[in-house]
Amino acid sequence: MCQFLTRLFIKKKHLEVQDSMKKYLIVGLGNIGETYENTRHNIGFKVLDYLAAQESLSFETQKLGDIATYKLKGRTFILLKPSTFMNLSGKAVLYWLTKEKIPLENLLVITDDLNLPFGSIRLKTKGSDGGHNGLKDIQDKLNTTKYNRFRFGISDTFSKGRQVDYVLGTWTDEENKNLKERLEKSIALIKSFALAGINNTMNTFNGK
Repeated sequence: MCQFLTRLFIKKKHLEVQDSMKKYLIVGLGNIGETYENTRHNIGFKVLDYLAAQESLSFETQKLGDIATYKLKGRTFILLKPSTFMNLSGKAVLYWLTKEKIPLENLLVITDDLNLPFGSIRLKTKGSDGGHNGLKDIQDKLNTTKYNRFRFGISDTFSKGRQVDYVLGTWTDEENKNLKERLEKSIALIKSFALAGINNTMNTFNGK
């Protein structure tokens, strides 16, 4: 009887590990509130909103953020828009990784990047925060720089001393025209991250 219960316990634990490996936390960085809704700094929110609209998903306000769940080919995507404001994003990321028992390698953080031309896509498995306060807080809370981040280029076409105004500014008419195609590419990247793996996804999407 004891051996049977032991085998049952081991099997249950094995299934729990398998289930956790099929769960992914996709975090879009941004600031809450209408004031920030269409700003460059909120591209992480915008990407997740676009995915939710495509797949008829609804976000629900839960602890430290708005959450939507999306299932695809046996994978579960937990979509998170932190409600902590950009500079405290790490608290929400750590909480939901822990709550959902998602391994660190299944985390993907979507962020704006001034060092890339508008709409450029770059997927990385590690790196510094590059002066981005959201990434800095995630790094501090997770105590590592080794987590996947999806960098969406917003370019750096601003005059000296106007960086804050630029990132918190709205998209130009020309950028808005091109955003839809870039958002569709972003959604394809997110799906590929879970279905094809990080390395294949980097080879397919980086620089595209």
